[in-house]
Amino acid sequence: MLYSLFQWLDADLPGSRLMYYITFRTGIVFALSMLMALVVGRKIINRLQLMQVGEIVRDLGLEGQMQKKGTPTMGGVIIIISIVIPCLLLGNLSNIYMILMLVATVWLGAIGFLDDYRKLKYHNKDGLKGKYKIVGQIGLGLIVGITMWLSPKIVMCENTEAAQLAKQTETAELVDNQTLQEEIRDIKEIKSPQTTIPFVKDNNFNYEWLTSWMGGETGRTMSWLVFILVVTLAVTAVSNGCNLTDGIDGLAAGTSAIIGLALAIMAYLGGNVIYSTYLNIMYIPGSEELVVFAGAFMGALIGFLWYNAYPAQVFMGDTGSLTLGGVLAVFAILERKELLIPLLCLIFFIEDISVMIQVAYFKATKKKYGAGRRVFRMTPIHHHFQKEPSAENPCLINFPKRAIPEPKIVTRFWIVGILLAVLTFITLKVR
Repeated sequence: MLYSLFQWLDADLPGSRLMYYITFRTGIVFALSMLMALVVGRKIINRLQLMQVGEIVRDLGLEGQMQKKGTPTMGGVIIIISIVIPCLLLGNLSNIYMILMLVATVWLGAIGFLDDYRKLKYHNKDGLKGKYKIVGQIGLGLIVGITMWLSPKIVMCENTEAAQLAKQTETAELVDNQTLQEEIRDIKEIKSPQTTIPFVKDNNFNYEWLTSWMGGETGRTMSWLVFILVVTLAVTAVSNGCNLTDGIDGLAAGTSAIIGLALAIMAYLGGNVIYSTYLNIMYIPGSEELVVFAGAFMGALIGFLWYNAYPAQVFMGDTGSLTLGGVLAVFAILERKELLIPLLCLIFFIEDISVMIQVAYFKATKKKYGAGRRVFRMTPIHHHFQKEPSAENPCLINFPKRAIPEPKIVTRFWIVGILLAVLTFITLKVR
C-alpha cells in the first residue's frame, strides 16, 4: 500500500525514491515486523491468558516439562500478523513472488490454526487429522508449482550465458556496472523448470533432462509435472519437519530465522543482475522482492523470540510451526534452490527421520521379540538430549550420558543451523 503510494508521489515527495531500494524497504520492514511482534505479541499473550488458551502437556519425564503446562499457545498468530501487515504496507503487491509468499503464509497459518483450535476445544493433543494437514500442504505445493509453470512473470536467465558475458567484459576491461548492465539487457529470459544444484559446473539442473526421452512438447510438459511433484514434497516435508522441531523453547523460531537469513542472501544475489552475473549464479528477474518478505519474516521471528526464549511465555503451536516450515520451503522453491533444502534444512529432516527410525525399529523389534525397543531415548531427537538415561527404558544410542539443559540444546542446534547455512553456500562454489 505505502509502496504504491510512494510510487505515485515519486516526483512530488522528497525521499520517495528510497522505496525503490530493496535494502531500504527490507530494513524498514524488518524493524516494523520486530516492533509489531513485541507490541502486538504482548497484547495477544495477555488475551490468550484471559481466555485460558494454555498448552496441553503430557508427562513424558522431561525436566521442567510439567512447568510448561498452561503456557499460552497459538502464538504463531503473532508471527503471521507481524509478517503479513508489514509486507502489505511496504511490499510490492503486484510482484508475483510477494503474492505467493503471502498466500503461503496465510494458507499454512489457517491449517495450523485449525489444528491448534481443535486441540484446545477437545482438550487433547490430537488436533486436526494428519491426512487433512497433508492435503492442505499438497494443495499449497500445487498452487505454487502450477503458478510457476503458467505465470508469464516467473522466468529466469541461465547463468551460463551471463557468466560468459561477464568473462568477456572482464577480458576487455569493461567492468563498470553501467556497461555490464547494458550488455546484460540482451540476455534472454526463458521459461524453464531449471533449478540450482551443488557440486556441478554452472550449478544448473533442468528437470527436462529427466523427461527428454519423451521428446518434444510432451517431454517439456512432463518436466514441469516432475517439478510440481518436487515442490509438493518439499513443502510437505519441511512444514512437518519444522512442526516436529517445535518441541522446546526457541528452537523452531531460532532455527527458522537462521535459514531465512541464508535464503534472503541468496535471493538478494540472485535477484540482482550485477551480482548474479559476477558470481555466476542464476538470475531471476523480480525475485529481489523476496528479500523484503525475508526482512519481515526474520523481524517477526526475532520479536517472537523475546517471548518464546526459555522460559517461554508463549508457544507458537502448529499455527506457527507449520507456517514457518512451509514458508521456508516455498521461499527456496521460488528462488530455484529447492534441491539445497536437504542441507540447509537438515535439522528439520533429522527431526523427521528420527521419528521414522524410532517408530520403525520399535515395531520391528516388538514383532520379533514381543517387546518394542528404541534407538533414541525419545523422539523427536531434541528430546533425546533432554531426557535422562534410564535402565528401565534402554536404547541403542546412549550419548550423552546425562541430560542436557534445554537452553544449551537450543543454542547448540542454532550453532549447527549456522554451520549448515555456511556449508550450503560453500557447496555452490565447489564445482
